[in-house]
Amino acid sequence: MSDFEYDLFVIGGGSGGVRAARLAAGLGKKVAIAEEYRFGGTCVIRGCVPKKLFVYASQYSEHFEDARGYGWTVGASSFDWPTLIANKDREIDRLEGLYRHGLENAGAEIIASRAELTGPHSVLIKASGKTVTAKHILIAVGGKPNPHASLPGHELCISSNEAFHLETLPEAIVIAGGGYIAVEFANIFHGLGVDTTLIYRGKEILSRFDQDMRRGLHTAMEEKGIRILCHEIFEKIERGADGRLLAHTSAGKTLVADQVMLALGRDPNTDGLGLKAAGVETGQKGEIMVDEFSRTNVESIYAVGDVTDRVQLTPVAIHEAMCLIDTLYRDNPSSPDHDLIPTAVFSQPEIGTVGLSEEAAAKKYDELEIYRAEFRPMKATLSGRSEKTIMKMIVNAADRKVVGLHILGHEAGEMAQTLGIALKAGCTKDDFDRTMAVHPTASEELVTMYKPSYLVKAGERV
Repeated sequence: MSDFEYDLFVIGGGSGGVRAARLAAGLGKKVAIAEEYRFGGTCVIRGCVPKKLFVYASQYSEHFEDARGYGWTVGASSFDWPTLIANKDREIDRLEGLYRHGLENAGAEIIASRAELTGPHSVLIKASGKTVTAKHILIAVGGKPNPHASLPGHELCISSNEAFHLETLPEAIVIAGGGYIAVEFANIFHGLGVDTTLIYRGKEILSRFDQDMRRGLHTAMEEKGIRILCHEIFEKIERGADGRLLAHTSAGKTLVADQVMLALGRDPNTDGLGLKAAGVETGQKGEIMVDEFSRTNVESIYAVGDVTDRVQLTPVAIHEAMCLIDTLYRDNPSSPDHDLIPTAVFSQPEIGTVGLSEEAAAKKYDELEIYRAEFRPMKATLSGRSEKTIMKMIVNAADRKVVGLHILGHEAGEMAQTLGIALKAGCTKDDFDRTMAVHPTASEELVTMYKPSYLVKAGERV
C-alpha cells in the first residue's frame, strides 16, 4: 500500500497540467489536479483561443471591402463589441467544460483551489487548509504578463488578460511591445476600427523571426494604417483631465488613447507557490529549473510548460506532459524534443515559420542557398489589395537539407504545420523539387523555386 494519498498531484489546470493528469488517471493512477481559476489555462481562457476568435472578427472589415472586386454588393455593416465578447465567452465556457469532462471521465480528482508546495511530497490546498501528500508532484502553472512595474502609471494600463474583457471597444489604443502578443493585438484592434499605435524599443518588430518576415509584416501593417514607433519606449502613463490616457515616450511624444496595453513579455507564475519550502531551484526570472526529463532538482517534483521558460507555446507544454507520463508510468524515459518547432504569428497577414532564420543559419553553416519569392496573391488581384506574400527557404548548401522555411501571407500558419513535418523528416531541397505543385495556390511557390535568389557564404550575401 502506498504511503502517499496520490500517485500524482498536478498544480495548474492548463493544457500541460490537464494532459498529464488525464493520461495518468487513464492509466489507473490516483491523480488530483488543483486549479484556482479556470481549467484550460492561458491558451483556452485568456490566450490563443480567444485571440484567434478576435482575429477572425477583425478580418471581416477587409473581407467586406474585397467582396466588391468579386461582384458582391455588400450593404451597410456595423460591429458590436459586446456581441463578440458574449459569443467568445460562451465558446470558452464550452471548451472549459470539455477539459473538465476529460479529467472526470479519466478518473482524476478536480480540486478548485490554489495549491502550494509545503515539501517534496506535500501540498497545501488553500481553500480547505488541508495538506495532502503525493509520490510525484507536477507544477504546470504557466506564466503571467509582466506588469512592467517600474513604469510610472503602469497601473493604468491593461495586459492581454484584460483585453479579452473590456466593457467597451476603445476609440484609440497604444500597445507597447514587439512580440507575438503585441503584434497580434495591434492587428486585431485595427481591424475592429480602433486607432492603433504600436511602440517598441527595438529596431524592428518580432525580434527572433527572419528579417524578411519582420520587414514585410511591418510594411503591411503600416500600409493598413497601424502606426509603428520603433526605438521608443514609454516613460510614463498618466490620466488626462478628460479621462483619456496620456502615454509619454522617450522621443518626447505624447500619445493620447483610451487604453494603453503592455505586452512586454511574460513571467513564470511562481510567486507564492512554496518552491523554497520544497527546495525547488528557480532561475533569474523565477522559472523552475528542470532537466531533460522535466524533473526539478527535487526528485519527486516535475514541471512542464511556460513555468519552466523553455519554449512558451501550448503544444510544447502538451508534448512535455506526454513525455513525462511516458517517463513516469510507461517505463519509457522520454525527453521533450524542442527542435524544429513550427509556429505562427496570427497577424494580418500571418507569419508561419519553422526552423532557422537566415541570420541564425548563417552563424551555423558555412554556405547557404536562399530561395525567396515575393508576389501578390491571386485573391488580391480582383480585390485590388496591395498586400504581398513572401516565401523564403533556407538551405544548407553542403547537404541540400532545408533548415528553415518562412512564410508571410494568408493561411501561413496552416502551411507551417505541414512544413514542420517536412523539416522534421529531414527533407532536402531536392525533395521539394521532386514534389508536384498544387495549382493555383500560393504554396506551390515552395516547390517551384528552382534557382537560389542568392547565396550566403561566411555570413555574407554573395
